[in-house]
Amino acid sequence: MMWGYGTLYGNGSWWIGLVMMAVHILFWGFIIWFGVSLFNRSGRRSKLANGGNEAMEILRERYAKGEIDTEEFNRRKEVLAK
Repeated sequence: MMWGYGTLYGNGSWWIGLVMMAVHILFWGFIIWFGVSLFNRSGRRSKLANGGNEAMEILRERYAKGEIDTEEFNRRKEVLAK
């Protein structure tokens, strides 16, 4: 006596389950990649916006280490302020 046409995995169609699993993995992988890329872009923008401050910090460090003199420090500081 037949109770139906068979189950999804019982009639040799087990590969459909593997395809669906792969689709789910790709979907969630894309979602994670997209979120990470958005997070990285926002971080890059804030670094670019603070680029002048970062350059000033480097200039101050070089002055503090004695790599440049006061005249050079003031000249470069004026250039950065523009």
